[in-house]
Amino acid sequence: MKNIVGIRFRRLGKIYFFNPQYLVLRKDEFVIVDTEEGEEIGKVAIPNRTLSDEKIPKDLKRILRIANEKDLKHYRDCREKEKEAFDYCKKKIKEHGLKMNLIDVEFKFNNAKILFYFTADGRIDFRELVKDLAAVYRTRIELRQIGVRDEIKRLGGNGVCGRQLCCCSFLSNFETVSIKMAKDQNLSLNPSKISGNCGRLMCCLKYEDEVYQEKIARLPHIGAIVKTPDGVGEVEAVETLAERLKVKIKDGEVDTHKKYEMKDIKIIKDSQKEVVDEEEEIHKKELEELERMENEEKKGGEEDYGI
Repeated sequence: MKNIVGIRFRRLGKIYFFNPQYLVLRKDEFVIVDTEEGEEIGKVAIPNRTLSDEKIPKDLKRILRIANEKDLKHYRDCREKEKEAFDYCKKKIKEHGLKMNLIDVEFKFNNAKILFYFTADGRIDFRELVKDLAAVYRTRIELRQIGVRDEIKRLGGNGVCGRQLCCCSFLSNFETVSIKMAKDQNLSLNPSKISGNCGRLMCCLKYEDEVYQEKIARLPHIGAIVKTPDGVGEVEAVETLAERLKVKIKDGEVDTHKKYEMKDIKIIKDSQKEVVDEEEEIHKKELEELERMENEEKKGGEEDYGI
């Protein structure tokens, strides 16, 4: 067992584990850590805890010390410089007529480089922009192209649920989301209702997907023939989470429709009937475009350019 501490370097950024050595740290305390790029300042996200050796990387970096007043002043100075650099970079982007949207600027604590985060459709030739930035700041300059989800995460906002966006409150990593998840959850296939502020599929579609998949594997499909306490019928609708089925039973010329708990029926033949979703048909092109953008974002990720 080893003692570890989880550190974040940016608000809602990924949590990295470090060896605290002899230090006992509190949540939200600032510390100076050793990284591959030199010393960096970070905030404690997970205080001291022990984990088994197999769960911890062998090359675990060390926490060097608790940040002192000099460190914190430099940290605050970096944040102020970021605001100035943001305005200067936006001005230069406009001068060069570049079709890119600057999102954020990050000064490294050790002054080794400055990161400029932006979004753009496709690749941008910003060699002249990088030269302008390097001439002013005289350090390594990196321009990092990010996706629209990362953009909204940095900008913030509220979702349709009225709460702060998940990516701005607790999500540190984006998982793959698909339209199939919305279908499995019987949600409206209207892009405006299943897309977030970023214009991509809502991250919350992923939260219950595992539960839905487990239940769907056990439940019959629409069109299945089942035996109920009232006779043999055909499944017309499935309430996945409740594990409840709506069954049509034919009695001569009369059709009766009744709901049954899954435990009260027996599957005779599970043949899936093709069901046409009206909203899916209406918004077919928009949904295809949404799926295409999702796939592109999976392949893309962040891209770095710099000198």
